[in-house]
Amino acid sequence: MNIKPLADRVLVLPAPAEEKIGGIIIPDTAKEKPLHGTIKAVGHGTKDEQMILKEGDEVLYGKYSGTELEYDGVKYLMMRQSDVLAIIEK
Repeated sequence: MNIKPLADRVLVLPAPAEEKIGGIIIPDTAKEKPLHGTIKAVGHGTKDEQMILKEGDEVLYGKYSGTELEYDGVKYLMMRQSDVLAIIEK
């Protein structure tokens, strides 16, 4: 990964949105934004907040969290660690 977040930011790869519900194909503009994804890169944290997330963590985040980025044709979200609501443990 060539993107390295700064401070308490994390780079999240959102899970793919649902494309079909009950045989009906939903257009891209009407798809529900996914609320979970995988951490692809993390910053070092700040002096006041230690980084507890790590690469590979599955996380839940708020509907309007983060800033959308596109790198090499892949869409990511850049957000602060505090925007992550929970880690999904498997």
